Amino acid sequence: MQDMQTVFNEIREMKKEMKGIREMYKDALAQTDDYAEIVEKAKELRDKKKQIETRVQNAMGKSYEKYEDLKSEVAANEELLNDIAMTTLMDGKTVEVVDEFSNKYEPTYVVKFKKTNEIKTEEANQ
Repeated sequence: MQDMQTVFNEIREMKKEMKGIREMYKDALAQTDDYAEIVEKAKELRDKKKQIETRVQNAMGKSYEKYEDLKSEVAANEELLNDIAMTTLMDGKTVEVVDEFSNKYEPTYVVKFKKTNEIKTEEANQ
């Protein structure tokens, strides 16, 4: 298996290259004749879509408010479920849930790295 730091460094290099290509792509799009006009039309259509959605949401009243409340509760409960699953896994137990149709669900775990706010000192470099 490859070294984690080596793979991390490769990913960072690829992302730098992707960024350069993405910038070239955006420049090429900007130089295309109809692109800016189409982007503006799309923005106008998104605004119009949002106005219609807002109007319908207001017309639905309490029903739509209930939808938004349920959406927030689902997000909170999904986070709670994740926490319970991680605790159960750390305890060495099997992590599994079953729906009303007896379908079993097992978790998938994702590891992501985020930059810390630690400042690298000279001592760490040596």
